[in-house]
Amino acid sequence: MTVSYVIAAGHAQVGDLVATARILSERVIGLVVGPETVARQVAQAGLDQVLWLGQPGQSALEAFAPAVAEIVRAQPGHVLAGRRSADRVLLGAAAAAIDALLVVGPTELAAEGDLTLVTAPVNGGLALSTVAFSGPLACLLDGGPVPDGPAGPIQSASGPLAEIGLVSLQPAASQTVDVAAAPRVVGIGGGLKSAQDLGLVEALAQSLNAALGCSRPVAEGLGWLPKERYIGLSGAHIAPQLYVAVGISGQLQHMAGCRQSETIVAINIDPEAPIMAQADYVLPGDLYQIVPALTRALA
Repeated sequence: MTVSYVIAAGHAQVGDLVATARILSERVIGLVVGPETVARQVAQAGLDQVLWLGQPGQSALEAFAPAVAEIVRAQPGHVLAGRRSADRVLLGAAAAAIDALLVVGPTELAAEGDLTLVTAPVNGGLALSTVAFSGPLACLLDGGPVPDGPAGPIQSASGPLAEIGLVSLQPAASQTVDVAAAPRVVGIGGGLKSAQDLGLVEALAQSLNAALGCSRPVAEGLGWLPKERYIGLSGAHIAPQLYVAVGISGQLQHMAGCRQSETIVAINIDPEAPIMAQADYVLPGDLYQIVPALTRALA
């Protein structure tokens, strides 16, 4: 592909996207939605050109999806975007316009003649798969900060807008916790007997100055914690200095989300639980005895 597009919807976190796009194409164009100040920041990322589509006014950033799709359809190429909600919508519109293959979180991309080599984790991160594709790709990646550099050219662009408007904005019922950003995390699983017993684990997390996370069934099945707290393949991916897994069996889906932790401590009544073989330290026994004892020792 001779051109790649980098989408920025209301932010300038495109540094890593631009670096990846340079591997794939000779020419890299930024498609920016939002304030002009964002376009000027994105222009410092080393792009060949920045197309600024403007601000949405009373509409949401996602309203620019048809305009982005129209630009990419006129000159098809690879499309890259970050993981924010508006970025994903605009990326999806562009991918649909050119029948691009969607790739989520590849660890490596490389151009080889008319093919693009895509390396991505499979089986919950237990292995890496490299596949060769022809045609355009739509890639969802982490954006990364923009390095300091001279600003490239910015050109205003326009196109059709979708009829999308903000209906309401209100705070969430519970305080949001970014489990993935926490340096210490305590996770709770099915070994806890009831929601009333969460206080035991919360006290341990507080004594460690740690965020409280959980396995998927605790959030989605039982509803004891908000869904943004669950750790796993389709949930939060964490890489803390310390992860204490309390009453979590350690199935593949969960371990895919926590295997990057520097140190894993497992507390489980079942010494044969899968997590016991993958932890750095294991405390076999009843969490109702071990957790309060640990909390007292850390006080």
